[in-house]
Amino acid sequence: MYSAVPDFIPGGAAVMPRALPFDPQIILWLKYVDRRPANRGNFHDRPTVQGNKPVRIFWQSFVDASANAPYMARLAEYLNEIAAPGTTVHVEGISPPDREFGRLSEFRCAIQAVDNGLAAEERGFDAFVMGHFQDPGLYELRSALEIPVIGVGESTLLAASQLGRRLGLVTLDVAFEVWHYEQADRYGLGGRVVHVTGMGCKPEDFSAAFAGDQAAHSRMLEDFTACALPLVERGADVVVPAGVLPGLLIGREYGFKVAHAPVVNCAAVALKSAEMWIQLKQLNGTEPSRGPSFKRASPRARDDFRAMLARGEAAAASDRRTSGEEE
Repeated sequence: MYSAVPDFIPGGAAVMPRALPFDPQIILWLKYVDRRPANRGNFHDRPTVQGNKPVRIFWQSFVDASANAPYMARLAEYLNEIAAPGTTVHVEGISPPDREFGRLSEFRCAIQAVDNGLAAEERGFDAFVMGHFQDPGLYELRSALEIPVIGVGESTLLAASQLGRRLGLVTLDVAFEVWHYEQADRYGLGGRVVHVTGMGCKPEDFSAAFAGDQAAHSRMLEDFTACALPLVERGADVVVPAGVLPGLLIGREYGFKVAHAPVVNCAAVALKSAEMWIQLKQLNGTEPSRGPSFKRASPRARDDFRAMLARGEAAAASDRRTSGEEE
């Protein structure tokens, strides 16, 4: 199909028309657009991605804000440095922290994190990040909130699986090794996580590095590499710091690798995942399946959960008062 377009000579009149080609598919598409039902709406009439509204992300750490002040300060600083323009990240700790590595301690902290997540949504936050690689309570909280809920472990493992076939995890302590294998199975990556090893560290061991001690930072980085190298030699082609503490340790390293294996910055991956899901929710209304996987918890279920915690807090306060009187 052609369209006759007149040619012009500067300072003169139009002359003989010339033919320009038009793709027939474009013509058909234009006819389709012209005939669309009026009630289909226009893409540009949909809500924009946050527009000029500030974005607020709640990041739940499992360490104590006072006992690990250098780490918490550095984490908050780093996350807000790399956040998208207009996005702020609030970092919250837990007290007592996850200090006795094991299932019961993880469960206790998860309960408090879920309660904080319910409060964060009420306070208007746009997303919640479970900032503890093991992701305890992740599915429960995702079923309870309307805002996106991101797990550091889930988002990092899924991202790392795009960089190589076999993943090696370096975690803080050997106590978490079995947990991470179970975690990989839960996310459908059991066949991809081939090795997990522990550094034998406590959160306090990172304090000097995050307080600005370059020698301590270099020493911790060397310890991490020494733990990761055997995993690569045994076949892992991607290294995952299975914890935000070691993840933040390598945060300022650019292109960091152990041999040929890239090392994934779990803190950055989790934050960027949160930003992505906020945008997708705004853009397309995308949210978790509300079928069996993440059926929304009813208001009564949420109220019962929070009432249970309130009773526990009241009982603990009473015990403290009684103990004080006895002393």
